[in-house]
Amino acid sequence: MDETVIQIDNLTFFYTPDEGETAEDVLSGVSLEIEKGSFVAILGHNGSGKSTLARHLNALLLPKGGSVTVFGMDTKAEDLTLEIRRRVGMVFQNPDNQIVSNVVEEDVAFAPENLGVPTPEIRRRVDEALKMVGMYGFRDHAPHLLSGGQKQRVAIAGVLAMRPECVAFDEPTAMLDPQGRRDVMDIIEKLRREYGSTVILITHHMEEAVRADRVVVMSDGKVVMDGAPREVFPRVEELEALGLSVPETVRLLWEMRKRGVDLPLTALTVEECAKVLADRYAVKQ
Repeated sequence: MDETVIQIDNLTFFYTPDEGETAEDVLSGVSLEIEKGSFVAILGHNGSGKSTLARHLNALLLPKGGSVTVFGMDTKAEDLTLEIRRRVGMVFQNPDNQIVSNVVEEDVAFAPENLGVPTPEIRRRVDEALKMVGMYGFRDHAPHLLSGGQKQRVAIAGVLAMRPECVAFDEPTAMLDPQGRRDVMDIIEKLRREYGSTVILITHHMEEAVRADRVVVMSDGKVVMDGAPREVFPRVEELEALGLSVPETVRLLWEMRKRGVDLPLTALTVEECAKVLADRYAVKQ
């Protein structure tokens, strides 16, 4: 049986309303189990609660109802907050919100220094993290002079230097161009492959979610779908009703099916889609 590292039970959350306004639940009865070493993509329209959920994973937000348990620790236990944040790192949409120093390597060293990691170990971690994200050659540069994609890689390196067992990425590619998005996704897969880390990815990009082991779809503060990408993405009409798109490969196959061509909707990657089409029309010749 796989080990559960994050247990979310009946989680409810609302932001404190302004005077005279009524509090509305942003999360309403969310329950999830996330297994060690898994790659979980969380999808949902704006306002669905996915980013609020991500902020509960390392105690940036605390439940109003229900509970979040991380590596056996209740996030509401104040004396465990530092340990929880050491075990679960967060990478946000805007890297400028995470970069705090004027030199790249100093920024990457910031978190492990605050954790009390010995100086020689910090040096090793900083070098290793920068090499992993392809930014070692920029270690003496000023972060504000870097491109958006480079800044995001530095922000990721800062989290990796903490050596977290789990990393939650909250729309880390939203501000990047296609190449920057591919670079970040390659880093995420390398993180899993070389460290065995658990990865949670909040994203709007369906092609990124295809690479996950599991897709969780949220709407109005609730989990409405949960399964492998090949189980979730063929539900095209249901996803569209939730204001979500599907991978372009699935869209193509679905449009062809509407026109009477019997094709599976489980070919998610470009290569799989091309093979399905080649096999179909090879038979016709």
